[in-house]
Amino acid sequence: MNAVDVRGVSKGFGDVRAVNDLDLRLERGRTVALLGPNGAGKSTLISMILGLRAPDAGTVRVLGGTPERAVRAGRVGAMPQTGRLIGGVTVRELVGFVQRAHAAVARGPMPSLDELMAVARVSDLAGRRADALSGGQAQRVRFALAVAGAPDLIVLDEPTAALDIESRRELWTAIRACAERGATVLFSTHYLEEADAEADRIVVVDRGRIVADGTSDEIKRRVPGRTVSVDASVLPDPAGLPGVVSSEVDGRRVRLHTTDADATVLALAAAGAVRDLEVTGASLEQAFLTLTHTEDPSGTHAGTHTVAEEIVR
Repeated sequence: MNAVDVRGVSKGFGDVRAVNDLDLRLERGRTVALLGPNGAGKSTLISMILGLRAPDAGTVRVLGGTPERAVRAGRVGAMPQTGRLIGGVTVRELVGFVQRAHAAVARGPMPSLDELMAVARVSDLAGRRADALSGGQAQRVRFALAVAGAPDLIVLDEPTAALDIESRRELWTAIRACAERGATVLFSTHYLEEADAEADRIVVVDRGRIVADGTSDEIKRRVPGRTVSVDASVLPDPAGLPGVVSSEVDGRRVRLHTTDADATVLALAAAGAVRDLEVTGASLEQAFLTLTHTEDPSGTHAGTHTVAEEIVR
């Protein structure tokens, strides 16, 4: 049984089709990143998986049943991008209250409150007022609330948006701990390095459709070309090197973007310019931009969306 099974789903808002005949199946126990530019339909898709919106066409199944049934049974935990925590209570009181509510419909044994807070990395905040936390601390508490029922599916919409590096690291440590216990994690993010590092699988959505689906390495391989970087002090004129289509200087190194890495490297070797040479494939960012920003005949980017599309994101 898949954690999520989306078949032929479409959802529109007025004249805008936010999700367009989309199929998506998520195996259980995987960590999946959902990527796409603003207006791509990510949040609309997530809202249908959570049962917050009904599709205009197609079906959405979560853990073998309807999204509403899975949510009512406490099998789904979700963390939205934003949301205020209840004031006047401590973090321990708030997390404990939510956990007790889940215990009423629990299918089996649940972790103790201390175990839950340790996994979510909020033990150090136990005595703090829930409405008097920093942004990173509050986001960790929201995550603790999302996993309070030991859910089988965890859905995170931009979980680390606006967090500093340390707060992002803390939150990802907590997310990984839940994934290691067997939960399926679906998260959307604009931080591509997070998707690259944390996801078993990456799904790229653009204008309501899936345009790429696979591991990070598989998606990177969809972009032709390589990057050859070398010490700038020994580099001849890049314009005369075979295969090079563009170049950029980064401190003492030059990155050469080439369609024929072998020919470029041989030419550098013939010129004696191979000091600290490195050849790499496309980054996830390059692949993402290629997959979601195709030039159309008018010269604009197809990955650029209208104001209406931004509203229904």
